[in-house]
Amino acid sequence: MTVPSPSFWRGKRVLLTGHTGFKGSWLATWLLDMGAEVHGLALPPETQPNLHEILVLPYTSQTICDLRDAEAVSNAVKQINPQIVLHLAAQALVRRSYKDPVESIATNVLGTAHLLQSLRGCDTLDAILVVTSDKAYDNPAYAPGHTHPPFKEGDPLGGRDPYSASKGAQEIITRSFAQSFFKEANIPVVTARAGNVIGGGDWSNDRLMTDVIAASANGQPVILRNPHATRPWQHVLDPLAGYLTYVEYTCARTTDAPALNFGPDGAHTVAEVVDEFANCWPGSLGWARPESATPVSDKAEASVLALDPSLARQTINWQPRLSFANSIEWVATWHQAHLAGDDMATTTRDQITRFQDL
Repeated sequence: MTVPSPSFWRGKRVLLTGHTGFKGSWLATWLLDMGAEVHGLALPPETQPNLHEILVLPYTSQTICDLRDAEAVSNAVKQINPQIVLHLAAQALVRRSYKDPVESIATNVLGTAHLLQSLRGCDTLDAILVVTSDKAYDNPAYAPGHTHPPFKEGDPLGGRDPYSASKGAQEIITRSFAQSFFKEANIPVVTARAGNVIGGGDWSNDRLMTDVIAASANGQPVILRNPHATRPWQHVLDPLAGYLTYVEYTCARTTDAPALNFGPDGAHTVAEVVDEFANCWPGSLGWARPESATPVSDKAEASVLALDPSLARQTINWQPRLSFANSIEWVATWHQAHLAGDDMATTTRDQITRFQDL
């Protein structure tokens, strides 16, 4: 079982989009600790508090930029002239996509096209990784009782809700650019599809763990609109390790897989997540159903989603390191440290070190 190699990343000029977000902040911390030159490109953080401002990382450069602005993206890429591109920036919320579907499509699809178009003229490029989503698959399980086997990389892409559709389209656009423009230049372009990611420092709106932690800290039960929804929950460090390792193998030409799933060994319900969290947080009151219907019905999201990560195991020797229980425990431990006023940059790095040592 491999872990990201500091010798590969040391001195690498990395363009990381979405660096102000939750996953981007964790990934930037890891890259910087391995000696990479990290150039961030993203919108400002959307929440208060947010992990980006808490960590205060020593980026090589940061560009506040909207992916929907093609000229701004192009100018930033020309200045950075990256060797590795890790594209994480996205509109990542299903329910938000119902409220403004065009935003999700413009950001996730057109924004990715803007980035890839700007990279066509980059003469230092070694590889591009585009992070999409487990929801990029055409999932029929929107109603209770409907299920689908864990998705494999060759399954049809699509999605009924606007967010899922945008991620499926992002995959198709990325593959088009890869085949039409980057293949001849011998520059690998790959995509990664991760499960439902949890971890310390995620205060995004409409996230399960955000609601769980807020309710627990306030001595209240968390309100669950769909406690039986089933997802592939995983700690943020597991897929990030997959992304980094995937790039290393891709650059070494020891894998030619155009897409990989990064998911846990099993899926769990929302209620199981909250119940497990209660074991880690003294005084937690568990969960309760809402007294009235939410603005967007339970049918807005698929009832069951699971990933098959076996191809990642076979091709890049990746597998999840944290169990379901340990993943939730690490989230609780991080947020307990934050509430206690600890140095969260140290706490974050300590968890990365512990993860590497597992």
